[in-house]
Amino acid sequence: MADKKSDIGLVGLAVMGQNLALNIADHGFQISVYNRTASKTDAFVAENPNTPGGLVGTQTLEEFVQSLERPRKVIILVQAGRATDAVIDGLTELLEPDDIIIDGGNALWTDTIRREKDLNAKGFRFVGSGVSGGEEGARFGPSLMPGGKESAWNELKPIWEAIAAKVDADTGKPIDGAEPGKPVEGGVTCTTYIGENGAGHYVKMVHNGIEYGDMQMICEAYQLMGNLLGMEPKEMSETFGTWNEGVLDSFLIEITTDILQQTDPETGVPFVDIVLDTAGQKGTGKWTAVNALDMGISAPLIAEAVFARCISAVKDERVAASEVLKADVPGFDGDKEEFTQAIHDALYCSKICSYAQGFQLMREAQNEYDWNLNFGEISMIWRGGCIIRAAFLQKIFEAYQRDENLANLLLDPFFKSEIERCEANWRKVVAAGAIHGVPIPAFSSALAYYDSYRSARLPANLLQAQRDYFGAHTYERTDKPRGEFFHIDWPEADRPQLKM
Repeated sequence: MADKKSDIGLVGLAVMGQNLALNIADHGFQISVYNRTASKTDAFVAENPNTPGGLVGTQTLEEFVQSLERPRKVIILVQAGRATDAVIDGLTELLEPDDIIIDGGNALWTDTIRREKDLNAKGFRFVGSGVSGGEEGARFGPSLMPGGKESAWNELKPIWEAIAAKVDADTGKPIDGAEPGKPVEGGVTCTTYIGENGAGHYVKMVHNGIEYGDMQMICEAYQLMGNLLGMEPKEMSETFGTWNEGVLDSFLIEITTDILQQTDPETGVPFVDIVLDTAGQKGTGKWTAVNALDMGISAPLIAEAVFARCISAVKDERVAASEVLKADVPGFDGDKEEFTQAIHDALYCSKICSYAQGFQLMREAQNEYDWNLNFGEISMIWRGGCIIRAAFLQKIFEAYQRDENLANLLLDPFFKSEIERCEANWRKVVAAGAIHGVPIPAFSSALAYYDSYRSARLPANLLQAQRDYFGAHTYERTDKPRGEFFHIDWPEADRPQLKM
């Protein structure tokens, strides 16, 4: 045990916990660590003896708490749900008023709201902080989305700003070699205070929903290249690499370029071809889609991305169905180079719609939970460290700089012009997918969303008339003020009878 009290502590030494602890120690902060399995703590500290700040291993929770400088700051990085609650319960028996508990896991934001309320009532301060960037981000600079009492954020801020990713303010590119703990000239630190009452974890959830959409759209571009254009993985890699130099410059396009170059060491075939086509998920994308339904916000692309993973999971059924449900579709005979550009444009337009849906969802959530979200700042802290980091986010920041009350990204002059520039190719790709039997749910739903949003009149008038007919649910009239509801007495003789 070191004589000096530690600046902060961390409970949970799985990979994310270890990497975040090392990131903190590398930036000059002494950090105490605790894991339920003491041998894991001992091994971790022994393997990392010379960090600038220092790692302090502790064997019991009591020893861990006593090793911390007051007000104590404790990060929890264990499995979300019951495990997190169990750790919190153990800590609250040992901590003192004004100490700070930070949940850095992928918590459901409503759990964070509950925990924040309960802990504040007991005199503690609670921070629910989204941590994005995976293992590498945690180690070398994540995007951090903290929510909770602002006084708690002010205590945590020096550490969070030190360890977060740093990007160039103009290009969004990572800044390497920044002096630990100090701001970077001309740079942006990828963390900011999000707000109270679960706001940090909510914004992280929406980030993950957008991430689901980004990944699905890239997969659809990959499938179109393979199924329609007959491209091999290495050729696709070259295409994605070229795209990464333009408007689609992003972490996910970059890693896709690398993945498609990889050869399987066992068989020598392209690595991607031996990976089973069943996708896993941990729930945050589903939470986003469900929340959009709960709040009545249209987010079909995010939902379709979740459903795409669901249908991928029924592999045996799909294989059996492929032998029965044989579609008679024509082969593709278009120009390869032109259609490759069309796929690029479809991906770009769909991406704009996906982010528009995510930001609309956050806009509605701030009304629901009385938050005051700064969408420009949120887009900025997503420019580095996180999985959806992309040059594209700079344009979102600029959109909210032009109009902080922007109703939808599609209405921003830049994004409007980009859609208009690429729209014809987008429609061409969606049509080709339907004609040639290639499932592209994200591209298709994005186009339907765009066409619906730009429609002054939708067929919901007929739908509402149907609801009034069978259930007397009432309707509004085009020739009366909004908010006035009516019901027509449908003639009983003219109504078809429901047969039991």
